[in-house]
Amino acid sequence: MSKVFVSGCYDIIHAGHIEFFKEALKQGDKLVVCIPSDEVLYQYKKRRPSIPIEHKIEILNNISFIDEVVIGGNLDKNGLNFKDIIIKISPDVLVVTSDDKFEKSKRKFCTKHNIGYVKLEKTPPKFDPISTSSILNNIKTPNEAPLRVDLAGGWLDVPEHARDDGFIVNCAISPTVSLHNWPYETQSGLGGSGAWALLNGKDGVQSELDLGVGWQDPAVIKETGLCVWKSGEKPHLILKRNGDILKGKMALHYTGISHDTPSYVKNNRDYNLLARSSRLAYTGVQNNNLEQICAGINMNYEVQLKEGMNASPVIENTIATKYCGGGFGGYILSVFYNKIDRDKFINNYQHFGAIKIEPYLNEI
Repeated sequence: MSKVFVSGCYDIIHAGHIEFFKEALKQGDKLVVCIPSDEVLYQYKKRRPSIPIEHKIEILNNISFIDEVVIGGNLDKNGLNFKDIIIKISPDVLVVTSDDKFEKSKRKFCTKHNIGYVKLEKTPPKFDPISTSSILNNIKTPNEAPLRVDLAGGWLDVPEHARDDGFIVNCAISPTVSLHNWPYETQSGLGGSGAWALLNGKDGVQSELDLGVGWQDPAVIKETGLCVWKSGEKPHLILKRNGDILKGKMALHYTGISHDTPSYVKNNRDYNLLARSSRLAYTGVQNNNLEQICAGINMNYEVQLKEGMNASPVIENTIATKYCGGGFGGYILSVFYNKIDRDKFINNYQHFGAIKIEPYLNEI
């Protein structure tokens, strides 16, 4: 009777594992599955096991076509955590996945000990690719997320435009969004792609950088609150407040035109003025001073007008105005002196898609 040996973390057993085991068993008559000890798992993954090892053993032992479950305890840096036990078992073949990063050392080991070596697809074609990491990520993925308004320094989060003297000042906002409820226009300058990535369990920062834009959207959406970030290639939070200073004072209205931020990255704009606006707004957040924050917002708006955007309609009792995100469409942010003026605007401009928004802070 020929023995087949497979080894893996198998931290959360899923259908991809089951299909892999079935395919591996086709290489022989008896299947031996090796899982790492908790110490070995930590060495490779730098995390605790998702379930206790005795539970994992019990699950695998109750899969009818698995004949034996063993534990690999060798703290080997070449992926041979099983090297002592596999010699005792003396299988006919070791079956590995096609993406095994220790192929060289495992092939060499098998040759030395006269064990066959077979590669199979990690996830058979019957299923979409999945991993323990992606399952854990889905568990941690939120059901809803805020969007954001960028107040000053936008574009300084794009790595090619980063400056040592610049900051990005932004604020997470409610109403929140979910995969099933999106109460805003799409492509509207509120960081929707960053929220969408987060809600789908993806690395939002990398997703945005892959689009050729900056990281501020997923950074503040995940962080929440009123935030100041250092301009640079990656998010670096400098200061965070709860945003209460803006509570009851912010509104959006829609221009009627969608916008596409990646198409504006190369536009000519005044980055010196943009950096000045970010420093002014940063000072306002430091001092918890609404007038200073709004002065930074208005200076950022000057940059947008110089860039070629149309002036926003004049709205009574506003203290600050600017386009959200890349501009040239999408939403326009207005900041009012008080809630009474803000709510009056909402009632009078509903036909412009006016909506009230509030600072959002996840206190969990």
